[in-house]
Amino acid sequence: MVAGPVLGQERPVLLVIGDSLSAGYNMPLDAAWPRLLEQRLQDHGHDFDVVNASVTGDTTQGGRTRLPRLLERHQPAWVIIELGGNDGLRGLPLATTRANLEAMVRASTDAGAQVMLTGIVLPPNYGSGYTQAFEAIYTDLAEQHRALLVPFFMEGVALTKGMMQADGIHPNEQAQPILLDNVWAVLAPALSDS
Repeated sequence: MVAGPVLGQERPVLLVIGDSLSAGYNMPLDAAWPRLLEQRLQDHGHDFDVVNASVTGDTTQGGRTRLPRLLERHQPAWVIIELGGNDGLRGLPLATTRANLEAMVRASTDAGAQVMLTGIVLPPNYGSGYTQAFEAIYTDLAEQHRALLVPFFMEGVALTKGMMQADGIHPNEQAQPILLDNVWAVLAPALSDS
């Protein structure tokens, strides 16, 4: 994605830090929802550079490690954190996932950025106790830190025929506008208020 120089930078940056769901896994990068977001922002009069710093396979620990350098380099006005799915699928401790996400939210707000979290819903085979507690991490952190929240990032995609790749895990190219709509429904009102 576009990454303008910090010195003399004129357009504000919206930073997306995520995993394969935002990295455009197995599709052209131009088709991934963050690139579509940049176009929609411009179509609605919001002249942002969208920097997609998503890495396939990343966990919240990886994002937490990478984020400080990204904040320093891009000085974003907005940070969208789309991480946690790989933590949940690996059954990592909930406290670790929560601590990593909270550290990322704090670092972003301390750097002057507004934050959006994208919630993840895990498959039921992990047990209701784990999955419910996992989902609550996003709600709790959004409330505690006054961050925006997309309750279920994969809404309209995860269980919808024709929206997933053959692996059943990754959204396909046709799903990207739906993912964008899920983000836009929460982001657009906040941009209008700012």
